[in-house]
Amino acid sequence: MTILRLLHVFAAVAQAGSVRSASDAVRRAPSAVSRSIAQLEHALGVPLFERRGLGMALTVAGQVALDRWQSIDAELAPVIDEARQGRVRVPPASVQEALLDDRRLRAASLLAEMQHMPAVALRLGVTQPAVSAALSRLEQALGERLFLRTPRGLLPSAVGLRWLIRFDRVLAALRHLEDDIAATTGRLQGLVTVGALPLARVQLLPHAVASVLERHPGLRVHSLESPYEDLCAGLLAGKLDFIVGALRPSADKALTSETLFTEQLGVIASTRHPLARRRRLTLADLRGWPWVLSRPGTPLRESLAQHFLAHGEPAPHATVETGDQALVRGLLLQGQMLTVLSAHQLRHEIEGGQLCTLPITLDGLTRRIGITLRAGARLAPTALALIASIRTIAATDGTAEIA
Repeated sequence: MTILRLLHVFAAVAQAGSVRSASDAVRRAPSAVSRSIAQLEHALGVPLFERRGLGMALTVAGQVALDRWQSIDAELAPVIDEARQGRVRVPPASVQEALLDDRRLRAASLLAEMQHMPAVALRLGVTQPAVSAALSRLEQALGERLFLRTPRGLLPSAVGLRWLIRFDRVLAALRHLEDDIAATTGRLQGLVTVGALPLARVQLLPHAVASVLERHPGLRVHSLESPYEDLCAGLLAGKLDFIVGALRPSADKALTSETLFTEQLGVIASTRHPLARRRRLTLADLRGWPWVLSRPGTPLRESLAQHFLAHGEPAPHATVETGDQALVRGLLLQGQMLTVLSAHQLRHEIEGGQLCTLPITLDGLTRRIGITLRAGARLAPTALALIASIRTIAATDGTAEIA
């Protein structure tokens, strides 16, 4: 029996207060319900109930497991409701039965990511027919096609996109369950997955990770460095715990952010650049020089253009557009190019005398640095510990102007 199905039975017992009362709700014999509870306790390594004469009471670990199940149930409920009211009328019990199999959800999630069934089978260590059968069972029970065959591979359908993001959140909740249980015994262990934007990768995140690992060596941290839009998609799907770096204005109510500090931006160049020998510069002095800038449409690029135009100067023309900080650094070190960034972001090169901030003030051109979360997300204790460490580092870092 899968962990999802075991959790479903466990939750029924927790709600009913006894095995016998729960057996009707899950349509299983009391002996089968008892075996399911024993299996789940064995898998998690802790007792979930205190067996009493008048019933069963949740332990601390049991309450943690129930909380996780409730978040899982909240993700699956809209899928069940939508499938029940879809083109093909399907019984809610049939839909729930199909969804309470984390192996099926995992196969669907990987197929959305890899778009190639043989690759999914290889990743899961099963045969391609097994993946195909799992997907068919899901689609049959839900009454909808989750994927469409296209020249580019198997791509999620419109309804598949809506449901797959919920499957991903369910899988994320399952990944966190063991870490939640371990935390009840005072141990912090498991994986924290962070979306790291460029500025945070220089000092803030490394210091915070080093600090939290010193106190909790059982933690592991996985940092993803992708475009902001991709990180947000991962955050909404539960594949990321949080994003740290420059905050962006967003009307998406599914995201929430916390400002840690505000960073002043400046014009950065090589110490060998001709303008580096000047004691004072104006925006007009920057005309004609080649620039390496972020891609069009990014907040930094838009803010920079508005700043120049507000001061009667044309927006800088980018000779090179990139979000790759290593490329920015390499181009600046060649000696002729300019960029606008936080000095904090290139602090090692500036402290080493390779790069410098030119003597011109870009009044009001700042970036808010902070943490972005999925609204309502139930973070694991491991992620909360790293966030607490990030807050501490941000608050005590003398190089940042705290907002």
